[in-house]
Amino acid sequence: MRYLFEDYALDTDRRELRRGPDVLPVAPQVFDLLEYLVRNRERVVSKDDLIDVVWNGRVVSDAALTTRLNVVRGAVGDSGEQQRLIKTLPRKGFRFVGQVKEAQELTGAETHDDEAPRPAPTLPDKPSIAVLPFANLSSDPEQEYFADGIVEDITMALSRFPWLFVIARNSSFTYKGRAVDVKQVGRDLGVRYVLEGSVRKTEKRIRIAGQLINAENGAHLWADHFDGMLEDMFDLQDRVTASVVSAIAPRLERQEFERAKRKPPENLSAYDHYLRGTSKLRRVSLETISEALRHFLKAIELDPSLACAYGVAAWCYVLRRVRGWTTDDAREAAEATRLARKATQLGGDDPIALCMGGYALAVAAREYEDAERFIDRGLAINPNHAGGWRLSAWLRVWTGEPELALEHIARAARLSPLDPHIFATQGAMAFAHFLADHHDMASACAETALRNNQTSVVACVSAASNALAGRPEPARIAMSRALECNPGLRASNLGELIPFRRPEDLAKLVRGLRAAGLPD
Repeated sequence: MRYLFEDYALDTDRRELRRGPDVLPVAPQVFDLLEYLVRNRERVVSKDDLIDVVWNGRVVSDAALTTRLNVVRGAVGDSGEQQRLIKTLPRKGFRFVGQVKEAQELTGAETHDDEAPRPAPTLPDKPSIAVLPFANLSSDPEQEYFADGIVEDITMALSRFPWLFVIARNSSFTYKGRAVDVKQVGRDLGVRYVLEGSVRKTEKRIRIAGQLINAENGAHLWADHFDGMLEDMFDLQDRVTASVVSAIAPRLERQEFERAKRKPPENLSAYDHYLRGTSKLRRVSLETISEALRHFLKAIELDPSLACAYGVAAWCYVLRRVRGWTTDDAREAAEATRLARKATQLGGDDPIALCMGGYALAVAAREYEDAERFIDRGLAINPNHAGGWRLSAWLRVWTGEPELALEHIARAARLSPLDPHIFATQGAMAFAHFLADHHDMASACAETALRNNQTSVVACVSAASNALAGRPEPARIAMSRALECNPGLRASNLGELIPFRRPEDLAKLVRGLRAAGLPD
């Protein structure tokens, strides 16, 4: 039987709710509730009627019933305020009041539209993912809303990554309540990766499990679970979303790096060059940064609208300059500024372009206010961008805001605890503590960073912190390391390499470095 009302069709044989040609995602219990209300539209149905039929007589709270009815209303474009289709009659029950037509079978035109096979969508150039509805493994129907909320949040969070193609929730939720073959899901939706999961309630605790699967070959790429208390459901939902996104986004990137590396050079697209360049940044050296820069510039040549390539290319020039790897500082600073401005101009909704380009503007052109505006915009677009929070922390170091820098460092570390660039986070932390006169913490953080990656800038903060704390020998050793990394380092040119906005911050660093043995 098909029940037709407004522009909706409720097909009880196929258990589908359609609006026009589109199948709307509804949970099985929501479908049962809507079907019962529509089929009994000539009378008022009581709360007990609904519980007996839909919940099989189980004890259900008024709040749970109201919540589920609101989900039913939302599925058909109604609300508790409007009650256009489903009316609540106080102390009596509920009634479906919309005009309904019944259709036993489809017309020829409808059969043709519904049954015509759809060609499988082609895989997009960028990595693609579908987040399937999480299974509710507990008997509590309230957990189903919680599970749906987690899926929706994860889908929205992933969609903020411009390099990632994310299937919309409406399409993913057509698989709700169904046993699925992830390979078939990948073919149906045209995606390379599938995220699935489950929610289980045990006494007063909730466990959420998730796994990321390569839909092309069924390989499991990641799996984890998260536990929390029932009273902290919404906090747990936010925590799970951030944890899942920060765990799977780097894995997707690494999978794409490997895929791009397997392509022959003559078949590389602009995005492939961008991927190859990004993969080189996992190790920071003169050779890897120079090779990455060549890939980014080639990506720009092939696609002059690829905003993220401009932003990361600008950052490469800035990194070369700060580490003393340039032969023409003025030319490279001008090129970094040009690329950064292009990145922020093109990257209105691209957090990588905005954050990388914004940071390059601060370091290469000392345009701190614009840098802050662009980075803040990028993080508003994607608050799960760990690299953006790290760049924001460094910017706040240069602008003399150590407390804010430490706050942003904590965000970056939480989002990416195993980040290959953790040394950069530790370096920013060292500078923030140095500015806050926490010299012991500053030197400790700097030493941790230097164990992971030797850089003259972080060695400088180690030397200055130790010198100002009255530890001349560790200060001298750190100063020697800084000069080994950058033999041209002098007190007179320090301001060109370390872009403090406030003169007093630079003066404090110079004072400590002179005490540690930095030549004038």
